Amino acid sequence: MPKVAIIGGTGVYDARMLENVTKAVVDTPYGTAWVATGGYQGLEVAFVARHGAGHSVPPHLVNYRANIYALSSMGVERIIATAAVGSLRQEMKPGHFVIVDQFLDFTRSRPSTFYEGGERGVIHCDVTVPYCEEVGALLVDTARQMGIPVHAGGTYVCTEGPRFETAAEIRMFAQLGGDVVGMTSVPECVLAREMGMCYATVAMVTNYAAGISPTKLTHTEVIDIMAANVANLRRILMGAVGAVSASRGCGCADILEEIARLRGQETD
Repeated sequence: MPKVAIIGGTGVYDARMLENVTKAVVDTPYGTAWVATGGYQGLEVAFVARHGAGHSVPPHLVNYRANIYALSSMGVERIIATAAVGSLRQEMKPGHFVIVDQFLDFTRSRPSTFYEGGERGVIHCDVTVPYCEEVGALLVDTARQMGIPVHAGGTYVCTEGPRFETAAEIRMFAQLGGDVVGMTSVPECVLAREMGMCYATVAMVTNYAAGISPTKLTHTEVIDIMAANVANLRRILMGAVGAVSASRGCGCADILEEIARLRGQETD
Protein backbone atom coordinates (compact mmCIF):
# COMPACT_ATOMS: atom_id res chain seq x y z
CA MET A 1 0.00 0.00 0.00
CA PRO A 2 1.39 3.45 -0.88
CA LYS A 3 2.20 5.70 2.07
CA VAL A 4 3.05 8.72 -0.10
CA ALA A 5 1.01 10.35 -2.84
CA ILE A 6 1.54 13.13 -5.35
CA ILE A 7 -1.35 15.28 -6.51
CA GLY A 8 -0.38 16.85 -9.82
CA GLY A 9 -1.83 20.24 -10.65
CA THR A 10 -1.59 22.31 -13.82
CA GLY A 11 1.16 20.97 -16.06
CA VAL A 12 1.62 17.75 -14.08
CA TYR A 13 -0.90 15.35 -15.55
CA ASP A 14 0.78 11.95 -15.49
CA ALA A 15 2.93 9.67 -13.36
CA ARG A 16 5.84 9.37 -15.78
CA MET A 17 8.31 9.86 -12.91
CA LEU A 18 7.23 6.47 -11.50
CA GLU A 19 8.04 2.95 -12.69
CA ASN A 20 5.64 0.10 -13.51
CA VAL A 21 2.61 2.37 -13.30
CA THR A 22 -0.85 0.90 -12.96
CA LYS A 23 -4.11 2.87 -12.99
CA ALA A 24 -7.33 2.17 -11.14
CA VAL A 25 -10.73 3.69 -10.51
CA VAL A 26 -11.40 3.96 -6.78
CA ASP A 27 -15.04 4.14 -5.70
CA THR A 28 -15.77 6.40 -2.73
CA PRO A 29 -18.92 7.72 -1.02
CA TYR A 30 -18.26 10.97 -2.89
CA GLY A 31 -17.81 9.58 -6.38
CA THR A 32 -14.95 7.91 -8.22
CA ALA A 33 -11.30 8.91 -8.33
CA TRP A 34 -8.62 7.89 -10.83
CA VAL A 35 -5.45 6.90 -9.01
CA ALA A 36 -2.20 5.67 -10.52
CA THR A 37 0.42 3.79 -8.50
CA GLY A 38 4.02 3.07 -9.31
CA GLY A 39 7.45 2.57 -7.84
CA TYR A 40 10.25 4.99 -6.99
CA GLN A 41 13.47 3.94 -5.23
CA GLY A 42 11.73 0.96 -3.68
CA LEU A 43 8.71 2.96 -2.54
CA GLU A 44 5.15 2.55 -3.76
CA VAL A 45 3.78 5.97 -4.64
CA ALA A 46 0.24 7.01 -5.59
CA PHE A 47 -0.53 9.73 -8.12
CA VAL A 48 -3.69 11.74 -8.81
CA ALA A 49 -4.06 14.21 -11.68
CA ARG A 50 -6.16 16.89 -10.00
CA HIS A 51 -7.56 18.31 -13.23
CA GLY A 52 -7.96 15.00 -15.03
CA ALA A 53 -6.38 14.05 -18.34
CA GLY A 54 -5.33 17.08 -20.36
CA HIS A 55 -6.66 19.55 -17.80
CA SER A 56 -10.28 18.65 -18.47
CA VAL A 57 -11.71 19.59 -15.03
CA PRO A 58 -11.75 23.25 -13.89
CA PRO A 59 -10.69 24.03 -10.31
CA HIS A 60 -14.18 24.71 -8.95
CA LEU A 61 -15.45 21.33 -10.22
CA VAL A 62 -12.60 19.10 -9.01
CA ASN A 63 -13.97 16.31 -6.81
CA TYR A 64 -11.60 17.05 -3.95
CA ARG A 65 -13.43 14.80 -1.50
CA ALA A 66 -13.31 11.75 -3.77
CA ASN A 67 -9.59 12.26 -4.44
CA ILE A 68 -8.60 12.63 -0.79
CA TYR A 69 -10.91 9.87 0.41
CA ALA A 70 -9.51 7.50 -2.22
CA LEU A 71 -5.92 8.19 -1.18
CA SER A 72 -6.77 7.76 2.50
CA SER A 73 -8.55 4.45 1.81
CA MET A 74 -5.38 3.23 0.07
CA GLY A 75 -3.30 3.88 3.18
CA VAL A 76 -1.62 7.12 2.08
CA GLU A 77 -0.25 9.15 5.01
CA ARG A 78 1.59 11.95 3.20
CA ILE A 79 0.53 14.03 0.20
CA ILE A 80 2.76 16.35 -1.81
CA ALA A 81 0.68 18.52 -4.12
CA THR A 82 1.77 20.81 -6.94
CA ALA A 83 0.14 24.10 -7.89
CA ALA A 84 0.63 26.87 -10.42
CA VAL A 85 0.31 30.27 -8.75
CA GLY A 86 0.48 33.96 -9.50
CA SER A 87 2.77 36.09 -7.38
CA LEU A 88 1.71 39.07 -5.26
CA ARG A 89 5.31 39.82 -4.27
CA GLN A 90 8.09 41.10 -6.51
CA GLU A 91 10.64 38.86 -4.80
CA MET A 92 8.62 35.75 -5.68
CA LYS A 93 9.46 35.68 -9.36
CA PRO A 94 8.13 33.52 -12.20
CA GLY A 95 10.04 30.24 -12.12
CA HIS A 96 10.52 30.39 -8.35
CA PHE A 97 8.96 27.83 -6.00
CA VAL A 98 7.07 28.62 -2.80
CA ILE A 99 6.45 26.03 -0.08
CA VAL A 100 3.31 27.64 1.33
CA ASP A 101 2.46 27.44 5.03
CA GLN A 102 -0.84 29.36 5.36
CA PHE A 103 -3.92 30.08 3.27
CA LEU A 104 -6.69 32.63 2.82
CA ASP A 105 -9.88 31.02 1.53
CA PHE A 106 -11.99 32.93 -0.99
CA THR A 107 -13.74 29.91 -2.48
CA ARG A 108 -17.56 29.84 -2.43
CA SER A 109 -19.23 26.75 -3.81
CA ARG A 110 -17.03 23.77 -2.93
CA PRO A 111 -17.87 21.02 -0.44
CA SER A 112 -15.15 21.58 2.13
CA THR A 113 -15.57 18.86 4.75
CA PHE A 114 -16.25 15.17 5.19
CA TYR A 115 -18.28 15.92 8.33
CA GLU A 116 -21.66 17.35 7.41
CA GLY A 117 -23.72 15.71 10.15
CA GLY A 118 -25.60 12.46 9.82
CA GLU A 119 -23.66 9.27 10.45
CA ARG A 120 -20.27 11.00 10.22
CA GLY A 121 -21.28 13.71 12.65
CA VAL A 122 -19.79 17.18 12.89
CA ILE A 123 -16.07 17.82 13.43
CA HIS A 124 -14.43 21.22 13.85
CA CYS A 125 -10.95 20.60 12.50
CA ASP A 126 -8.00 22.67 13.69
CA VAL A 127 -6.03 24.26 10.84
CA THR A 128 -3.82 26.63 12.82
CA VAL A 129 -0.99 25.14 10.77
CA PRO A 130 -2.80 23.92 7.63
CA TYR A 131 0.22 22.50 5.79
CA CYS A 132 2.52 19.84 7.23
CA GLU A 133 5.61 21.54 8.62
CA GLU A 134 7.67 18.35 8.46
CA VAL A 135 7.02 17.66 4.78
CA GLY A 136 7.29 21.38 3.98
CA ALA A 137 10.75 21.59 5.55
CA LEU A 138 11.81 18.53 3.57
CA LEU A 139 10.68 20.19 0.32
CA VAL A 140 12.57 23.39 1.14
CA ASP A 141 15.74 21.48 1.99
CA THR A 142 15.46 19.40 -1.19
CA ALA A 143 15.09 22.46 -3.43
CA ARG A 144 17.96 24.30 -1.73
CA GLN A 145 20.29 21.31 -2.05
CA MET A 146 19.51 21.28 -5.77
CA GLY A 147 20.13 25.01 -6.15
CA ILE A 148 16.52 25.67 -7.19
CA PRO A 149 15.05 29.08 -6.15
CA VAL A 150 12.63 28.39 -3.30
CA HIS A 151 10.81 30.46 -0.66
CA ALA A 152 10.27 28.82 2.72
CA GLY A 153 6.74 29.82 3.63
CA GLY A 154 4.06 31.97 2.08
CA THR A 155 0.33 32.56 2.28
CA TYR A 156 -1.69 30.97 -0.52
CA VAL A 157 -4.82 32.91 -1.49
CA CYS A 158 -7.33 30.42 -2.90
CA THR A 159 -9.94 31.87 -5.24
CA GLU A 160 -12.94 30.14 -6.79
CA GLY A 161 -11.87 30.38 -10.43
CA PRO A 162 -11.83 29.50 -13.18
CA ARG A 163 -11.42 33.19 -14.06
CA PHE A 164 -8.29 35.06 -13.07
CA GLU A 165 -8.53 37.77 -10.42
CA THR A 166 -9.10 41.49 -10.93
CA ALA A 167 -6.38 44.00 -10.14
CA ALA A 168 -8.51 45.29 -7.23
CA GLU A 169 -8.81 41.80 -5.76
CA ILE A 170 -5.06 41.33 -5.98
CA ARG A 171 -4.46 44.63 -4.15
CA MET A 172 -6.83 43.46 -1.42
CA PHE A 173 -5.19 40.04 -1.15
CA ALA A 174 -1.76 41.65 -0.83
CA GLN A 175 -3.00 43.97 1.93
CA LEU A 176 -4.41 40.97 3.78
CA GLY A 177 -1.03 39.27 3.74
CA GLY A 178 -1.33 37.02 0.72
CA ASP A 179 1.83 36.07 -1.15
CA VAL A 180 0.63 33.88 -4.01
CA VAL A 181 -2.76 33.25 -5.57
CA GLY A 182 -4.20 30.03 -6.99
CA MET A 183 -7.45 28.09 -7.27
CA THR A 184 -6.94 24.61 -5.81
CA SER A 185 -5.29 24.38 -2.39
CA VAL A 186 -8.59 24.76 -0.51
CA PRO A 187 -10.39 22.55 0.37
CA GLU A 188 -7.78 19.96 -0.62
CA CYS A 189 -5.46 20.64 2.30
CA VAL A 190 -8.35 20.83 4.79
CA LEU A 191 -9.81 17.52 3.67
CA ALA A 192 -6.40 15.89 4.02
CA ARG A 193 -6.15 17.21 7.58
CA GLU A 194 -9.61 15.83 8.42
CA MET A 195 -8.28 12.45 7.35
CA GLY A 196 -5.17 12.85 9.51
CA MET A 197 -2.89 13.00 6.47
CA CYS A 198 0.19 15.16 6.03
CA TYR A 199 -0.24 17.61 3.16
CA ALA A 200 2.25 20.04 1.64
CA THR A 201 2.17 22.11 -1.53
CA VAL A 202 4.97 22.93 -3.95
CA ALA A 203 3.70 26.11 -5.60
CA MET A 204 5.42 27.22 -8.80
CA VAL A 205 5.16 30.91 -9.63
CA THR A 206 4.11 31.14 -13.27
CA ASN A 207 3.36 34.86 -13.48
CA TYR A 208 2.84 38.05 -11.53
CA ALA A 209 -0.82 38.50 -10.62
CA ALA A 210 -3.25 40.97 -12.20
CA GLY A 211 -2.22 44.59 -11.80
CA ILE A 212 1.34 43.54 -10.99
CA SER A 213 1.97 41.84 -14.33
CA PRO A 214 2.63 44.36 -17.11
CA THR A 215 0.49 42.29 -19.51
CA LYS A 216 -2.87 40.56 -19.52
CA LEU A 217 -2.94 37.13 -17.95
CA THR A 218 -3.47 34.07 -20.11
CA HIS A 219 -3.75 30.36 -19.37
CA THR A 220 -1.23 29.79 -22.18
CA GLU A 221 1.33 31.83 -20.23
CA VAL A 222 0.80 29.63 -17.18
CA ILE A 223 1.21 26.43 -19.21
CA ASP A 224 4.34 27.75 -20.95
CA ILE A 225 6.09 28.66 -17.68
CA MET A 226 5.11 25.32 -16.16
CA ALA A 227 6.49 23.46 -19.17
CA ALA A 228 9.78 25.37 -18.94
CA ASN A 229 10.20 24.54 -15.25
CA VAL A 230 8.50 21.17 -14.90
CA ALA A 231 11.87 19.40 -14.81
CA ASN A 232 12.82 21.32 -11.65
CA LEU A 233 9.40 20.63 -10.19
CA ARG A 234 9.80 16.90 -10.75
CA ARG A 235 13.31 17.02 -9.24
CA ILE A 236 11.92 18.59 -6.06
CA LEU A 237 9.00 16.18 -5.89
CA MET A 238 10.97 13.01 -6.34
CA GLY A 239 13.89 14.18 -4.23
CA ALA A 240 11.48 14.78 -1.34
CA VAL A 241 9.59 11.51 -1.92
CA GLY A 242 12.86 9.60 -1.80
CA ALA A 243 13.83 11.29 1.47
CA VAL A 244 10.55 10.82 3.34
CA SER A 245 11.13 9.07 6.66
CA ALA A 246 9.29 5.91 7.63
CA SER A 247 7.63 7.52 10.65
CA ARG A 248 5.88 10.85 11.09
CA GLY A 249 7.01 13.37 13.69
CA CYS A 250 4.34 16.00 13.09
CA GLY A 251 0.87 16.50 14.56
CA CYS A 252 -1.15 16.11 11.37
CA ALA A 253 -2.77 12.87 12.58
CA ASP A 254 -3.87 14.30 15.95
CA ILE A 255 -7.35 15.00 14.56
CA LEU A 256 -7.96 11.24 14.34
CA GLU A 257 -7.54 10.89 18.11
CA GLU A 258 -10.01 13.73 18.69
CA ILE A 259 -12.53 12.15 16.32
CA ALA A 260 -12.17 8.81 18.13
CA ARG A 261 -12.75 10.50 21.52
CA LEU A 262 -15.82 12.35 20.27
CA ARG A 263 -17.32 9.21 18.78
CA GLY A 264 -16.59 7.34 22.01
CA GLN A 265 -18.50 9.97 23.97
CA GLU A 266 -21.45 9.67 21.59
CA THR A 267 -21.71 5.93 22.20
CA ASP A 268 -21.37 6.11 26.01
